Parts: sequence; C-alpha cells; structure tokens
Amino acid sequence: MKVFEGKKAAQDYMSAHTLAFSTPELTLMRFSFWLADMIPDPKDKSNTIPRIMAYVEEKDFAPVEIIDEDHYEPTGAVRNTGMYGSVNKTYGDVKFCSECGSKISSSARFCTECGATQD
Repeated sequence: MKVFEGKKAAQDYMSAHTLAFSTPELTLMRFSFWLADMIPDPKDKSNTIPRIMAYVEEKDFAPVEIIDEDHYEPTGAVRNTGMYGSVNKTYGDVKFCSECGSKISSSARFCTECGATQD
C-alpha cells in the first residue's frame, strides 16, 4: 500500500521556509504549491516528478479486523472495571437469555454472559 508521509513533508517545508507575516491560509497555500513543484526523480535523474511523489512510500500493513455487528463476544473489560456500574444492576424491564438463562436488559441485543444474539 502506498502511503503519503505528510508529517515528514510538512517538517521539510517548515524547516526551509520562514513563517513571518504568514496566515495559516497563506502557509497552507504555499505548502500545497511547494508539494506540486516538479523536482528531479530521485530514482531516475533524467525524469521529473511532482514533489509530493517523493513523500509517497510503499508500506505493508496487517489486515484490519472487521467488526461484526451481529456477533458479540464479551471480554469482561467493562464488566470488571466498575467504571460504568455493576452489570447485575438492572433498571426497568428484565428478560432472560435464550441460551444461558442469565438476566439481561429487555433491550439487549446480546447476552453479557455468553454473547448469544437475542431476538
């Protein structure tokens, strides 16, 4: 995957250009023109490329885990912290999980104990 190294480009620009009497809009406009300048290709000196291409690098990233909205596996992270109160406290209507029989909120989509989808 090709990735634009914007932070490196901005640092290179800021180190070589003064910001005296510049507004943020003017700085951004000058930076965009600077990125669009044609420069000699670092790999092939007989060719020219836009400067922005000098800051594009090939990187490998691990695949992103897809979040499945229909399947829930409780980790216990929130339950065990006490930050959000106790899971055992129920306010309003209560129902029981169709799989394990635990008490859950009547509006729950998943059981907090076994992760079973509720109908």
